[in-house]
Formats: sequence, structure tokens, C-alpha cells
Amino acid sequence: MTDQVLRVENLKIALPEGADRDFAVNDVSFDLHAGEILCIVGESGSGKSMSANAAMGLLPELVRPVGGRILFDGNDLLTLSEDEMMDLRGRKIAMIFQEPMSALNPLMRVEDQIAEVFEAHGLLTRKERKERAVTLLTEVGIPDPEKAMRAYPFQLSGGQRQRVMIAMALALEPQILIADEPTTALDVTTQAQILQLIRNLQEQRGMAVMFITHDFGVVAEIADRVAVMQYGKIVEAGTADEVLDNPQHAYTQKLIAAIPKLAAEASEVAEPGTPILDVAGLNKTYRTGGGMFGAQARVVHAVNNVSLTLAEGETLGIVGESGSGKSSVGRCLVRLMQPDSGTVKLAGQDMAHLSGGALREARKSIQMIFQDPYASLNPRAKVGRIIAEGPMAHGVSKREAYARAVELLELVDLDALSIDRYPHEFSGGQRQRIGIARALALEPRVIIADEAVSALDVSIQAQVLDLLADLKKRLNLALVFITHDLRVAAQICDRIAVMQKGEIVETGPAHAIFDNPQNAYTRTLIEAIPGREKELAAAG
Repeated sequence: MTDQVLRVENLKIALPEGADRDFAVNDVSFDLHAGEILCIVGESGSGKSMSANAAMGLLPELVRPVGGRILFDGNDLLTLSEDEMMDLRGRKIAMIFQEPMSALNPLMRVEDQIAEVFEAHGLLTRKERKERAVTLLTEVGIPDPEKAMRAYPFQLSGGQRQRVMIAMALALEPQILIADEPTTALDVTTQAQILQLIRNLQEQRGMAVMFITHDFGVVAEIADRVAVMQYGKIVEAGTADEVLDNPQHAYTQKLIAAIPKLAAEASEVAEPGTPILDVAGLNKTYRTGGGMFGAQARVVHAVNNVSLTLAEGETLGIVGESGSGKSSVGRCLVRLMQPDSGTVKLAGQDMAHLSGGALREARKSIQMIFQDPYASLNPRAKVGRIIAEGPMAHGVSKREAYARAVELLELVDLDALSIDRYPHEFSGGQRQRIGIARALALEPRVIIADEAVSALDVSIQAQVLDLLADLKKRLNLALVFITHDLRVAAQICDRIAVMQKGEIVETGPAHAIFDNPQNAYTRTLIEAIPGREKELAAAG
């Protein structure tokens, strides 16, 4: 084994009083070695991020280490002062965060944010910092680094922002890189690029990488060793092959079993004579920039001549990378945005040209489930009101609407008592179930699910997917399932439409798309799925 650079011994991190358990991390021990990638895997609340934050001295307020040691370079990091930790951060141990848009300063140009890393440690002249910034952005694969340096974070794509974060983390050539869910929010091809970049940089520099994730596909792609956490404890550890191919603990087995398989089965849904949803020639253009400062206006064809159909009881997947236009299509379908042209016929009625009361009445038949249930649920309203307010707005009595809300909560496997609780009192998976119940309250014929499981842990994701599939059969719903996760699409979709730059480039039965993709872009998406090669090898 290579040289040990970090040792965590019997780490205990206490949670505030009133939490659902006493410890976020409870008696955790592991080693990290130079030149390896250790993946720490587990669901939300397992303690994996807390362990990493403790090593960086970045624990939240009211959360504190109460036992154990974190040994680095002869020192226990838990005993260092804030000044000593500030000197160590970035220079010896660096971190990449999950959401770069939150971690980067929105009011500073990229160049200044990279320079700030050197400035904080009193290193290099202003000219040298700029030169080093160009070198770092080139190293992490950002095209036209001179231009990117002058940009603000919002002007970059998600993948480019994550590359900037990596450049900042590597600026002082640390011995240890901690990556906390750095690819969770990225589409499959960008995720593959970031994983390969981290692996390449780790090999070139001989760094030790602690990679925190809930995605076993990522583990299969990048890990040398794996530690699986549950409820603040490590329940299983070993080499990547040992853990993935022969998991010993029931929790590890459950997580691996919950991973959506790539093999899509032939659909039982027959092609209809008349589709419930018929979209033809849909177009939506955005214009950005311009104005008083002389910036040149930019025209983006988010949806470009899109046509598709959906049968009763069918699930149509719309897949593609970020910016492909798939969410814009979904929003046009439910008229959260007005398309520039085209028709959206729901049961023969053109939604695209309705307004006022006619539009409101038609919307009862087509409802949406959003990606982030916490952001889409009113935090100040109890769950009963959240579900009942749609029917009440359409003339249903309060008593009847609340009775229906109770039925819907039970339908999505939540307790009827949930009606008197607020959204923050539920887990992410439970909040998504509330979002599904709200979408069903008006008894729609079509549901648009926009990245409805992308923010969920793999086992919770599997539960929600099973719930959607069950509800679709029981209620004869038609479902448009928008996702960048092709594994999820393979599991739930009957047909798939692949979008690139606003256009549908390929459509067909799910099994045909995965078994024999015809378009080069579709093949690129499928080949980029993390863990795909290992899964194909295991299948023979």
C-alpha cells in the first residue's frame, strides 16, 4: 500500500439536541493513502460529508467533534486553531464542493477568485497569479481560458464552473483533494469528463483523493477503495472490486440492488390510434444580453421544431444534456412558458393557444412534478393546504379537498397525519411524494416529471420510480419523464426522445435506443454512463 497521508481514528461528531440521533459520525476510522481514490459512499444523512468537513475544519454551527482524531502531517486536525486550519486549507488539503454556483462568488470574475487563493497565502505577484490562473484553467480543460478568466460564474456552464472549482482546489498543489459530490448535478457526458479529469490529475500529481458520493456508478468508474457509511458508521470497506462485486453488508447490497439497470425491456404499451398528447412544430427562443452597456444580444433556440406524441398509460422519456432544451419542452407543455409557435394538443385541444379560464380548466388535465420538491412546496403552508389548494381553486369545497388530500397522501405511502405538518419536517424522498400527491390532486391525465428523482439517493430514487410506475398503471396516467440520467430512463420509460441543442435527434422504444442507438449523440450519451463498462462486463 502507498504512503498514508491521512488517518481518521474513532471519529465522533455530535449533533445538536433534538436531532433524530445523537451522532452525525459515530466511531469512524479509515486511512487515506497517496496516489489513491477512496470513495466514501452512503445516502443523505449517513455522515459522509460530515467526515470530510471535519477534516477541513468546516463543520456547521452547533455540530462538533467530541471524540477521536484526524491525523495529518503529525498533527491532529481537530486540535488546530482556526488560523492554523486556514494556513492548511488549500495548501495541504483542498476541497471541491457539490454545487459550484453556491461555492463561487457570483460578484467576482473567475480570474480574481483563482488569484484570491494565492493572495490568502501571500504567494506570487499579481502578474504571476494571472499567469498561473491561465495555466490552471488550461490544465482542467476549459476552452479559451483567457476568455473564461474574465467571465462571472453565471456566464459559464455547470461543467465549466466545476472545472473552475477544481482549478482553485489544485492551485497550491495540495497533498489531499476532497471531492464532495462534485458530479451530482451534472449531466452524464459532463460527469464523465469531470471524473476522468479528477482521475488524470490525481495520477499526474500523486494526490490522495477522498471522493464522497451516493452514486455506485461513479464508484465503479473512479474508486480504488470504498467505505460505505450508514447512520454515521462505516458498515463495509474494501477495494472497489470487493465491495461492488461481492458486497457483504445488507445495506451495501440494498444500495447496489437499487441502482437502475441499463437494460430496458420492450414496452407493453400499444401504439394508440389517437394520442392523449400530440405536439407538433414546437419552438421557443430566448434572447439574452444587449441593453445599455452595449452587450451583444444572444439568441438561443431552446426548442427547435419539436414534435412528439404520448399515448394513454405510456411513459415517454425526454433525455439530453443540460441546455438541450428538455425542461423548456416540459414547461411549454404545461404552459409555464408560452411557446413561440407550434401546437400542443391535449386530448385534441390545443393548449398553446388557450388563455384565461379555458387555460386554467385545461391545466387540470396536465400537471407537473418538479426537480426540487423543497423549492416547489410552500414552506409556510401545511401539507394539507399544499395538496388541497388546487382543487379548491377549481371550486371544490375545503372539506372535500382536504379529504381528497388525505386519500392522496395514503396513495403515495405517507401517513394521513402528514396533512398537519410542514415540508421541512419531511425527508427529500417524502417531499417528492408530497409533490406527486399535489400533482394528482386535480386528477390529471398527463404528468410532466422534470428531473423528479435526480436529487434523491439511489434507494429513495428507486422507491419513487416504483411509486410512479404503480400510479401510472392504477390511474392510467400518461407520463413525460424528463431526465439526464439514462439509467433512470431505461428503468421507467416505454419510449425515449433524445434532445440535443433544442432538437429531437432520435426517438424510439427504450430498448431499441439502448440496444442499438442510431444517432452519434445518443451513442455518446450512453457510452458516458458511469460504471457502464463494468456492468457490461458483468453481464458477459
